[in-house]
Amino acid sequence: MSKHTPEYEKAMRPEDITRLFVERSNAGDAAGVAALYEEDAVMAYPPGSRTVGREAIRALWEKVLVGRPHFEPEQPLPTLISGDIALTSTPPKDGSGARAQVVRRQPDGSWLRLLDQPEFAPPTG
Repeated sequence: MSKHTPEYEKAMRPEDITRLFVERSNAGDAAGVAALYEEDAVMAYPPGSRTVGREAIRALWEKVLVGRPHFEPEQPLPTLISGDIALTSTPPKDGSGARAQVVRRQPDGSWLRLLDQPEFAPPTG
């Protein structure tokens, strides 16, 4: 018997993922956030380490969302698309570099995150 997964809105454009990420994070829905990632996605978070795989991303996000942080939508930079791969990015409101994600078109035409760099900190040292 398969686990029932709720039917989430799919990102039909790469830019949709950022909006859905903010909506689901603000709703406290860690599983919904994780559903935006491919099964083997890699997230460069927490800073200085990596979280690998949708299940690990869900577990991480459950911890993050306990504090009920509020995420503001950020105006995306132009998306770069080559075939079934796209690069999405946003300049954070706090001016700390940029966020960037590599997303991939799925067989049904929707898009999921494959690589997520939520924050670029300038190299120290």
